Amino acid sequence: MSNDVYIIGIDMIKFGRFPNKTVPELAAESILLALDDANLSMADMQAFFCGNIKEVNRMVGQKTLQLVGQTGIPIVNCTNACATGATAFREGWMSIKAGLYDTVLVSGVEKMGTGLLGGESLDAGIPIEGLLGSLTMPAVFAEAGMEHARLYGTTFEQFAKISVKNHHHSTMNPKSRYQIETPLEEVMESEMIAYPNTKLMCSANVDGSAAAILVSEKKAKELGMQRAIKVRASALTSDPYDERNLVMPNVNTLTRNAVKDAYDMAELGPEDLDLVELHDCFASAEMLHYGNLGLCKDEDAGQLVDEGYFEINGKMPVNLSGGLLAKGHPTGATGVANLYEICTQLRGEAGQRQIKNPKIGLAHVIGLGSACGIHILEKSTS
Repeated sequence: MSNDVYIIGIDMIKFGRFPNKTVPELAAESILLALDDANLSMADMQAFFCGNIKEVNRMVGQKTLQLVGQTGIPIVNCTNACATGATAFREGWMSIKAGLYDTVLVSGVEKMGTGLLGGESLDAGIPIEGLLGSLTMPAVFAEAGMEHARLYGTTFEQFAKISVKNHHHSTMNPKSRYQIETPLEEVMESEMIAYPNTKLMCSANVDGSAAAILVSEKKAKELGMQRAIKVRASALTSDPYDERNLVMPNVNTLTRNAVKDAYDMAELGPEDLDLVELHDCFASAEMLHYGNLGLCKDEDAGQLVDEGYFEINGKMPVNLSGGLLAKGHPTGATGVANLYEICTQLRGEAGQRQIKNPKIGLAHVIGLGSACGIHILEKSTS
């Protein structure tokens, strides 16, 4: 028997705002949904890997199991910027690959609050290396978008069309925070946050949770393989050293390194993918990641957006869930939620947004901290 790992249950809550619910309460909701999806209970779980950012040092995993079942299993709480959920998932995957467990629970959860994401506190004074530009995420990805435009001629309208696409996809996803069409003119004329990203080209700041049940191949066969999804590859990277650009952070290299590792592990290439959920924290980020993930040449990305290549009826559908722009971006939950969309498509259960007979999907998240998690999933043929 191989030590392949399968997703046997996975689900998420509808993303939104939940001022009267705690973080453990949000996590518990998606965990119970995932357990039901797997037709299992907490008594079947052998370990729990919980991803969350804002509640660091508050033992979210332990507090969550106080709500859904304390069985004495090991609990690992992890945080890894926007790749937190993917990191928790990878930890669960590795524990089964290592032969420690046959059945583990993974959760990603976040309450985002309000205000700007990504600003660094200056309470300790100005960083000794100095500040040039801005450390806020809108500014970082505005700079990256403008560099893409400088190199490849990408236009403001092409960036905006990514938001139009993702919001259109979201109208077919009942678990998306927003389910509204945003015509191109509306996107381009909305409040400018940091050129080329307007307000409708920035990810939605929401609360949410998602959970998954991972099992060994032996356990998957015991439970039934009909809806099992194989984890073909799992990759996690951080930034390597390079010559420092004082003006603009490197938002590309860790994704390029991670996807190479993932393709090598899966023994696949981008041409084998049927769909992708990538980290569209801003419309400009999605444009960059088309090239970073090898979905096209960097210089072709804008033209392919014009041609509808990444739309639901295009050759390479991207962010069928609505992406972070419309579904929402509860940071600790995003990595697991992206995997939920891939699994739902591979199972043929995506309703109106279902594409025809997908077999391989890729989920990608990046935390500019730096961390990039990539998973390649495969529809079970057993």
